[in-house]
Amino acid sequence: MTYLLQQSEEQQIEQTLHDSVKRQMEKNQREYFLNEKMKVIQRELSDMNGGAEDDVAEIEKRLAEADLPEHVRKKAENEFRKLKAMQPASSEAAVVRNYIEAILDTPWNKASKVSINLAKAQEILDTDHYGLDEVKERIVEYLAVQSRVKKLRGPILCLVGPPGVGKTSLGESIAKATGREFVRMALGGVRDEAEIRGHRRTYIGAMPGKIVQSLTKVGVKNPLFLLDEVDKMAQDYRGDPASALLEVLDPSQNNKFNDHYLDLDLDLSEVMFICTANSMNIPEALLDRMEVIRLPGYTEDEKVNIADRYLVPKAIKNNGLRGKELTVHEEAIRDIVRRYTREAGVRSLEREVSKIARKVVKESVSVHKFDYGMAEEEAQVGRVNGLAWTSVGGELLTIEVAAVKGKGKFITTGSLGDVMKESITAAMTVVRTRADELGIEASRFEETDVHVHLPEGATPKDGPSAGETSLGGRAMRIGGLKEKLLAAHRGGVKLVFIPQENVRDLAEIPQNVKDGLEIKAVKSIDEILPLALVEQPTPLVKAPIVKAVDEGKKAARH
Repeated sequence: MTYLLQQSEEQQIEQTLHDSVKRQMEKNQREYFLNEKMKVIQRELSDMNGGAEDDVAEIEKRLAEADLPEHVRKKAENEFRKLKAMQPASSEAAVVRNYIEAILDTPWNKASKVSINLAKAQEILDTDHYGLDEVKERIVEYLAVQSRVKKLRGPILCLVGPPGVGKTSLGESIAKATGREFVRMALGGVRDEAEIRGHRRTYIGAMPGKIVQSLTKVGVKNPLFLLDEVDKMAQDYRGDPASALLEVLDPSQNNKFNDHYLDLDLDLSEVMFICTANSMNIPEALLDRMEVIRLPGYTEDEKVNIADRYLVPKAIKNNGLRGKELTVHEEAIRDIVRRYTREAGVRSLEREVSKIARKVVKESVSVHKFDYGMAEEEAQVGRVNGLAWTSVGGELLTIEVAAVKGKGKFITTGSLGDVMKESITAAMTVVRTRADELGIEASRFEETDVHVHLPEGATPKDGPSAGETSLGGRAMRIGGLKEKLLAAHRGGVKLVFIPQENVRDLAEIPQNVKDGLEIKAVKSIDEILPLALVEQPTPLVKAPIVKAVDEGKKAARH
């Protein structure tokens, strides 16, 4: 009996163990199945949401390569483990991802190489700023002390002076002299403490403060940080930004500056802070951490020199002028200082100089870019007005002919096409056939070189609109009559000869153009010469008497 009871108990224990193992295996299989299913779902959601899983992989890679302090790396890895366990497309994952990226973007250990060369610093200050000798001396002394110590334990410089005396630009020059990156933070009107220290992550849309954002922007932990207009800060129910700056500017505390968003200690001891203000209306506790350097207003002579050395060249460059297009004499600058500005700085003076430069630009731009052809005021031997039709419309051209002693050569220049050259050759033949009537001895053609030139070399003269003269002297039909007559009207021509065959085209010409021109239709050049020539040639043989045109008339031929 005892044996049977013992066997029964053993069987019960065996069954219990079997059931327990079975349940555990089923549970493990279920967990494995659900995990695999969740991975597939996450992968599908990742594809639908633009590769959120790829973002996680990218963050993991950046985290592995980042040079972070130990406490920062520990925090970032902690947050990354949370991110991996979250749904990639969830809002919580986006918050954590933004936080990790903010940590990775912050320059915890990256610094620019700082070299303080006092001679170079003095040269840069003298080049960028005129006068202010006492101020420059104080700045160089400050840099000299910094060149001897590693950490910036001295008081913060505060440049106090009226607007326009160069406080901000002095900060830029100091950054240039020390090889630091330059960051400017405007504090005018800042009322919220979160602007300095950032928002806590519990708020929607939280982000780091301007201090961390500015360091992220320049990418180094040791820039020159200019806090502009510290006297213009205000305070209200959202906090006191001036009090938040106490931790930033105190050399004994800023090596562990805590931004509310990052919630990590950030070392600001290598940042060179410089403040500017227009007045001493600065909270006492903040002022106690600064060394005040006063910038006085400029004298009249200093303003004149600043305008001559800096403002006028700057206005010339900014307004696109060339060196000789604008020259402002010392007397003119002095008059501007006395009569058009009333200030301690030079900001208004710069505006007045820029105003002068803009007026010069306006006058320069007002100069005509293109000149259209104008008729000759006086008749000249060897020059006659011609009309051309180009891709930009009608043009008034001057045709020049020169006869020089030579061997009977015939030269044509002026971007002429083949058709135009042949027309000129035909016209020359017409002249030779009428040599007796025109008073030209035959031997002259063998002893004279004739050069026909059409200026405006960039304008091609060819095509069906050119027209020509037949060997018998008949005026052939031309093209582009409307455009040519418009050019003649625009250029002040009074008398225009057109071929008889083009009379039917006059219907297309605007009435005001026809009213402003005397248009004569001719069949032959014999009808043109009596009107076109001021002085008639003496024929070698008996020829019809022709009347000369009045000297006051202008003539044009196509």
